[in-house]
Amino acid sequence: MKNKIIALALLFLATTGIQAQQIDRSQQPKAGPAPKINLEKPETFKLENGLKVLVVENHKLPRVSMTLTMDNPPHAEGDKAGVAGLMGSVLGEGTKDIPKDEFNEEIDYLGANVNFFSRGASANTLSKYFPRVLELMSKGALNPNFTEEQFNTEKERALENLKASEKDVASNARRLSAALSYGKNHPYGEFSTKETIEGLTLADIKNYYNNYYVPQNAYLVVIGDVKTPEVKKLVEKNFGTWKKGNLPKNSLQEVSNVPETQVNFVDFPNAVQSEVQVTNTIQLQKGDPDYFPVLIANKILGGGGEARLFLNLREDKGYTYGAYSSTGDDKYVARFVASASVRNAVTDSAVVAFLDELHRIRNEKVSEEELANAKAKYTGDFVLALERPSTIAQYALNIETDNLPQDFYQTYLKKINAVTAEDIQRVAKKYYLANNARIVVVGKGSEVAGALEKLTYNGKDIPVKYFDKYANAIEKPDFNKKADPSMTAAKVFDKYIQAIGGKDAVNDIESVYMIAQAEIQGQKMDLETKVTSSGKASTVISMGGNVMQKQIFNGATGFVAAQGQKIPYTEEQITAAKAEAHPFPELIAENATLEGIEDVDGQEAYAVKMDETTTNYYSKDSGLKLKQVKTMTQGPQTMTIPITYSDYREVEGVKFPFGLSQSMGAMNLNFEISEIMVNENVTDADFE
Repeated sequence: MKNKIIALALLFLATTGIQAQQIDRSQQPKAGPAPKINLEKPETFKLENGLKVLVVENHKLPRVSMTLTMDNPPHAEGDKAGVAGLMGSVLGEGTKDIPKDEFNEEIDYLGANVNFFSRGASANTLSKYFPRVLELMSKGALNPNFTEEQFNTEKERALENLKASEKDVASNARRLSAALSYGKNHPYGEFSTKETIEGLTLADIKNYYNNYYVPQNAYLVVIGDVKTPEVKKLVEKNFGTWKKGNLPKNSLQEVSNVPETQVNFVDFPNAVQSEVQVTNTIQLQKGDPDYFPVLIANKILGGGGEARLFLNLREDKGYTYGAYSSTGDDKYVARFVASASVRNAVTDSAVVAFLDELHRIRNEKVSEEELANAKAKYTGDFVLALERPSTIAQYALNIETDNLPQDFYQTYLKKINAVTAEDIQRVAKKYYLANNARIVVVGKGSEVAGALEKLTYNGKDIPVKYFDKYANAIEKPDFNKKADPSMTAAKVFDKYIQAIGGKDAVNDIESVYMIAQAEIQGQKMDLETKVTSSGKASTVISMGGNVMQKQIFNGATGFVAAQGQKIPYTEEQITAAKAEAHPFPELIAENATLEGIEDVDGQEAYAVKMDETTTNYYSKDSGLKLKQVKTMTQGPQTMTIPITYSDYREVEGVKFPFGLSQSMGAMNLNFEISEIMVNENVTDADFE
């Protein structure tokens, strides 16, 4: 029952979010004339070491922001992949003349924000503290104190982050999509591994810093309540001693697209939904004539909740929470990517929907209404972004690093408004390669691969190629391991009951009262559940001491109370509650079937289908329940909700999981069970 309780708790939160999004998108505000953009032209000067400084005076507020950026050509790290990120994390942890704690304490005392990274640094401060904060930023960047102790701390943290991301299907999909698109040896496609991080030494960090943290391709942008002569004096004082280095010469691996549209599949057995990316590499820079038409084309195709991909895959078909696209620009090479997280059962259909939209925008002119709405939305976003100093800094930097005209951003909206429907179709054909697309799918092979292999589009088969988690081509894996014919669902349940304490101990339990906590969007959520062996159950969800939802089942009828409403259970909900209203539903399961053996976080597990919506997974070795996957429908959205179990502890002779992890879409909840009480504090009044 605990499993269902948590799923319904998360469903309640998701339902609230869905209701909040039910706004009228049919009415777009009429576009007015393009606003005049007045960007201050930066004052610029250059130090002898090559550092170029851009200063934009803005005296509206007594604040200053500064950004140091090294515009070095991209380079591959090879067998030392991860060295740049690790160097950036060690950078700024004190200097050779200021200990780490003193350095951080002074920044906090000044109310400043100073950050360091592998390609530069940034800071924000009140203008009266600008001289000292600039000095601290320069000391941290140019006079770092790389210690073995700090290096080991950051290295261990990097390894922990890698381990934590191993099970994150979405982050792995992004990594693998880049690796397959650019190639693992390309700077934009390579990734760090446990082996490359473990092989790094402090000497590697220092060597990388000396080679690449150099001034000749560096820019310092200062924006805010400052005077240019003062900035020049302070920059020369703090950065004038920065010595040039000899940048290593690197050659970029050539990038090409696939000769025909194909599926690249990577098996993640723990995936409860598929991550789909339709992608191809492109050559597009900000200064290109196609740049502005591409911006509007992407806005129409997948640039938000009003775009075609979102309306098709979410609003029309209910395959996903959201589908989007992005079209990159870069001096070297970039990518077009259309992506979504979709249910396993509709993965092949989602691929077809993506291809439909790509072909439509290539083959048909967009409507005048779509074009006008996209321009209006883009204009609004652009104007709002101008309120942020970081935006102004980035624009000033872009003009320098991308060799743009000085009036590039002043004429930005004029060029946006000049885009035509013909322009959209032209750039769509050029950059959205529907016939040469790499469709990267990361998901559960046992549920997804078979349907993908039957994919056709416009009468043509779409080939499927298989890759491992390191983007290496492999033969098709064996996704469906068969269990021993003598094994049955009943025997799996018997092994589970034995593993948690045995039938006698389990049969002595008449009720279970569980108290758990989780954090969602920075707020604490409390969960209390009570369930009896006689078939009764209650759930109370609270936030900030206020009851958000109450769910009661008395063995015959039930209801959900939320937001002042009391909604009786449907017949389907009553049937489901009767099947799960027990501390151990395995004892009352009917018609459960053993589906086979699957991988769950590196363990072989028996997959037992409890009913049409629920599958449980039990360790083949220990017998313990490892995971449950439930499919639930809310309006047009069908959600696949996984729960993983860990940290089994004994309570009154029976083992219960004290760690429960729940995810749905991008939402993740990690429950910590603070207390489980057996045969106490549960009365019939709890189920009224």
